[in-house]
Amino acid sequence: MQRKDQIGRMRTERFDLLVIGGGATGCGVALDAASRGLKVALAERQDFSEGTSSRSTKLVHGGVRYLEQAILGLDMGQFDLVRDALHERAVLLRLAPHLAHPITLITPLYKFWEVPYYWIGLKMYDALSGRASVGPSRFLPKREALERMPTLRPRGLIGAVLYYDGQFDDARMNVSIALTAIAQGAAVANHVEVTGLIKEQGRVVGAQVRDLCDGQEFEVNARCLVNATGPYTDSLRKLDDPAVAPMVSASSGVHVVLDGSFIPRGTGMLIPKTEDGRVAFALPWLGQVLAGTTDNPATVSDHPQATEEEIEYILRHLRRYFEGEITRENIKAVWCGLRPLVSDPKAGGTAKLSRDHVVVCSPSGLITITGGKWTTYRKMAEDCLDQTLKLSGLRPARNCQTNELPLLGGAGYDPAYGARLAQDFGLEREVADYLNQAYGDRSDSVAKLSTQGYAVRLAAGYPYLEAEVLWAVREELAQTPMDVLARRIRLAFLDTSAAKAALPKVCQVLSRELAWDSARRIREEQQAREQLERSL
Repeated sequence: MQRKDQIGRMRTERFDLLVIGGGATGCGVALDAASRGLKVALAERQDFSEGTSSRSTKLVHGGVRYLEQAILGLDMGQFDLVRDALHERAVLLRLAPHLAHPITLITPLYKFWEVPYYWIGLKMYDALSGRASVGPSRFLPKREALERMPTLRPRGLIGAVLYYDGQFDDARMNVSIALTAIAQGAAVANHVEVTGLIKEQGRVVGAQVRDLCDGQEFEVNARCLVNATGPYTDSLRKLDDPAVAPMVSASSGVHVVLDGSFIPRGTGMLIPKTEDGRVAFALPWLGQVLAGTTDNPATVSDHPQATEEEIEYILRHLRRYFEGEITRENIKAVWCGLRPLVSDPKAGGTAKLSRDHVVVCSPSGLITITGGKWTTYRKMAEDCLDQTLKLSGLRPARNCQTNELPLLGGAGYDPAYGARLAQDFGLEREVADYLNQAYGDRSDSVAKLSTQGYAVRLAAGYPYLEAEVLWAVREELAQTPMDVLARRIRLAFLDTSAAKAALPKVCQVLSRELAWDSARRIREEQQAREQLERSL
């Protein structure tokens, strides 16, 4: 899946649909359309999931907070949102089992009234899951709660409620969706910026784009355009109509990563109510502990930064529930993501739908989809394409396929295959298990590269190999050091210092594969180092 081949198709072919934006939603739309038999192109200005879609809390979930809001507000719309998300959770666990898996969560309770309140709420969560349930919730007495989470603060602890949800690797999932779209016939390229829209008789019929890797400009022609640019939704809408009223505002979500010994593997914790009325999480993730998140108004930017106040907010809430000192020095990585909060123009700007999604069409025919949440990306894409077909007159060869279409790597995945992989390719078991989970039924191909001189680990204490850098360029469209370190492997999100240490090795492989001269290599390494130093 060479990027130059994707660019060549975008330059020369005419498409039914051009999707702008390569996050979860945009890649989901491209996959849905391509699997229905439409001719599809997708252009992403940065990298797949470089923004919002790589910076989630890594949960595939219905949203217990939205269920609480539905109950307290008697809001059937919130009930429907939770039910849809729980259905989609089951779909994602089934279609990408290498990247998504069930996770056990506990909610510690320190007040007696909390016991029936949260137990009943989570039983309703189970009921809404129906056949899509991944396990029943139950009450844990204090002793059992501390056995499961020994680092919990025991003083005043009454017990905990245990429940199940899903967890995933968001960036690798996003890349997998993009690659599956390509496998279904789509032309998909990252680092391609839309600079203008092409119109004929007042209708959008394509886009002017610039390849940011070589600076060349060209046109992509399509019968219909979909705007799936998340926080940048209004920027693209203004290219279509400079006078259009904004429909998206941004909220920042900050996460921190702590050492994996902080909580036991396999069990996470939900903090049921923060000081500003949100929920927060502390979760095991890829060997470390992920904690967050915040929710503050933000300005849209390519690389939003976490403030010290936001970091302290997370640490302060962790200290309330865990024994031991938790300080800034315990943090291994920090990142900040932007959530697109949407107002539906058809509702007169009054319907704030922080996690629901909206599909609108401009007078020129530009389709915009925004809002929503990661878990429901597939349903969002299906809704968007269904409406696009009604408005555009396009006639697909098939109905929606994505409810049954495995993502690349998932069809033949065997959770126990790591042992065979280690034996066949002489890998350490830790590395083999990681490759099996990250690449699924393609792990053999990645492991084979390790036997060709690329078996060196990128950073001490982590399973990532030089072979993965080679694979990322040849098969996953990676073009920059951060494409590799942040999104093909997740080292930049797990440990900033380790990512800096791995950077020279990554640049060495990229330089050979992409034929960089010495000046380009120095520039790319410096840019990546600067991004790592200011945090993600």
